[in-house]
Amino acid sequence: MALIEVHKLVVELGTAAGWVRPVNEVSLEIGEGEAVGLVGESGSGKTMLSLALMGLLPAGARVSGQIRFAAERESVGRAREKTEAQIPRAENALERTSTLDAKNLTELSDEEWRRVRGREIAMIFQEPMTSLNPVMRVGAQIEEAVLAHEPRMGREDLRRRVRVAMEQAALPEPELRAEQFPHQLSGGLRQRAMIAMALAPRPKLLIADEPTTALDVTVQKQILDLLDRLRRELRLGLLFITHDLGVVAEVAERLAVMYAGRIVEEGPTENVLRKPGHPYTQGLLAASPTLERRELQPIPGTVPGLGELPRGCAFGPRCAFKREECEKEVPAMTLVDEGHAARCVLAVEKK
Repeated sequence: MALIEVHKLVVELGTAAGWVRPVNEVSLEIGEGEAVGLVGESGSGKTMLSLALMGLLPAGARVSGQIRFAAERESVGRAREKTEAQIPRAENALERTSTLDAKNLTELSDEEWRRVRGREIAMIFQEPMTSLNPVMRVGAQIEEAVLAHEPRMGREDLRRRVRVAMEQAALPEPELRAEQFPHQLSGGLRQRAMIAMALAPRPKLLIADEPTTALDVTVQKQILDLLDRLRRELRLGLLFITHDLGVVAEVAERLAVMYAGRIVEEGPTENVLRKPGHPYTQGLLAASPTLERRELQPIPGTVPGLGELPRGCAFGPRCAFKREECEKEVPAMTLVDEGHAARCVLAVEKK
């Protein structure tokens, strides 16, 4: 059963030139404990999609389509006596009543979104220094994330919840880090603090928006391994947003490629990367550095403005395989092989 199902989601924003669609009929599915990668150039709509899933769209945005969220959490037993190292997994085993029945999240009121945001669906942003409050201690900020949904929690239970979340996020010396301010932490520790803040309310779906962008490669690897471990142990659904195909190959079981507001290819990560069915995915791979490739091949042109999308395939003006039929209408998603589809007329020939 899918944890979240996005079906033909459309987000429209008003501009001086009229309404534009940064998210255009997007369909996506994430299961419990499954990691889905979302890749694409800047301006392709990745972050706007994540904001739609969090109910954080700009004022005046119009939304249509469905976001079906299965909020019923199964009880997996009561926590047994555990050693200190096993506390994080034990905490996740406690019974919990969900705040929502499965419903279309696009129909929620602001008050209903406040009950879902953070508690059921949490997000890790790419710049922890701008996301954390610089004048609040780290522990107090994690406490605040819990109290927003459980305001009557006792002081001891709250401190224990914060400590467990920090241990889950692999923050060393959690008691010390809880008393520090964000500027006293390194970039990697700040990102771990953000992960702890996201985990503390015990969400079911975690959205990571380019969480390793500002980190050096060794810390990137640690954060990627941490997210993968948490996803497996806590059975979290994970939507990992990035522009780096090398990074997404480390974490995601399935991969969705986004361009000009639409999903243009989707399938098992290994299949998409080894046998891409869309010219845009091929272009991203050719432009990605590898140890074997001496010269990168950039995709010609740029992502078109949302108010200037061409008729038919949006990638057409940049595509080396463009055909006459590409200009007639937006191609449908076509199966390349089992579980792998691409929005391209050439996909039919590759079957």
